[in-house]
Amino acid sequence: MEGQRTLFLGTFVHCQNLDSLEYFHDTGVFVDEKGTIVAVKQRCNLTIAVETVMPELDSHIHASQYPNAGIFGKTTLLDWLNKYTFPLEASLADTDKAKKVYTRCIERTLSHGTTTAAYYATISVPSTNLLADLCLSFGQRAFIGRVCMDTDLQPDFYRDSSAESALADTKATIAHIASIDPTHSLICPIITPRFAPSCSSPLMHSLGALQKETNLPIQTHISENKNENELVKKLFPDAASYTDVYDSHGLLCPKTILAHAVHITEEEAALIKKRQAKISHCPASNSAITSGTAKVRWMLEKGLDVGLGTDMSGGYSASILEAARQALLVSRHVAMGGDDKAKLSIEEVLYLATRGGAKVVGLEDKIGGFEVGKEWDAQLIALGSVDNESKGDKGLVDIFGWESWEEKIAKWVFNGDDRTTSAVWVKGRLVVHERQ
Repeated sequence: MEGQRTLFLGTFVHCQNLDSLEYFHDTGVFVDEKGTIVAVKQRCNLTIAVETVMPELDSHIHASQYPNAGIFGKTTLLDWLNKYTFPLEASLADTDKAKKVYTRCIERTLSHGTTTAAYYATISVPSTNLLADLCLSFGQRAFIGRVCMDTDLQPDFYRDSSAESALADTKATIAHIASIDPTHSLICPIITPRFAPSCSSPLMHSLGALQKETNLPIQTHISENKNENELVKKLFPDAASYTDVYDSHGLLCPKTILAHAVHITEEEAALIKKRQAKISHCPASNSAITSGTAKVRWMLEKGLDVGLGTDMSGGYSASILEAARQALLVSRHVAMGGDDKAKLSIEEVLYLATRGGAKVVGLEDKIGGFEVGKEWDAQLIALGSVDNESKGDKGLVDIFGWESWEEKIAKWVFNGDDRTTSAVWVKGRLVVHERQ
């Protein structure tokens, strides 16, 4: 569906690279009917400056777990799955319940400025297809994964009956998405083996073959938790490493998104780099269920491509801005262990949330910044202002007027939330209307 040609005026901010932000003041951005940026003109002599900030991408989120956001108690990964996660996901075979959950999840993530999300759904084909339908209806750019899991790690009431049925159901969701968005302009299927302990070797081999046949992306988890790593060693004794399990089954490729990677080794990092697979860093989740502190600086120095994920509901928030905050804070905890260079900057965590995330999901040529030729995915940020009588407007972030632009953005990163996101566009379409 094509819209109308639009001219956006104001100040535009995006990541120029990993180390720096680029500011376009007094600028007009021209967007065509297809939602593509066709021109950027500076020095427009504007009398009012409105801040439009880059899009945010969630490279790892479980839509099916949204009702459990913030519920994890004192659990760690494996017992958290059984106590909270599997029962909730199984219940979404009820499509009425699934619609309620998925609708609110999409509304919530969009309200936080998440223009693109890599979603895990459930094993249910109807409810997974429903998630795809809803994302298309709301206008959110999304990767939709029907979760594959056929081992007895899962309870009897929530697992695939066989590798063959898991493959058939995955193909059913792929076919459904092809029927609603044939060119994958917004919605793309993503092959989703939950993680190695959940999947038999025949299932992983079949999904690897499916990737080669379709060239679709893959998403899974890796090395999130030390107990998980020990389980992988027990289940796959002939594998050189957790990463090798995926590689030996044809699941490690340039289109693979590996969530967490908290405890990967030097050898695993080298293999991930060789295969050009990508990493989704999920700091809020890693802290919440005590999985560990991922060494993001180390990953970047190894040349790995890294984006950010909320990993809701292991993560407690649907906000990628919160993930950026936590990435910055977790990097300081790594630094307190003796490696001061591990600290990430504001610019770096925003890069991970935007251009880094775009590269992780394979859309770096389409989204992530405001260059001509990119699609118009953006969020409008409303920062507060304090007048001479110390009275503030309704904005959440108090701006006194003497701050530099770098300081304004830093205050937004640490103090902003969905209330500072006034409007959101995806591919030129206004999907969150301007809020006062």
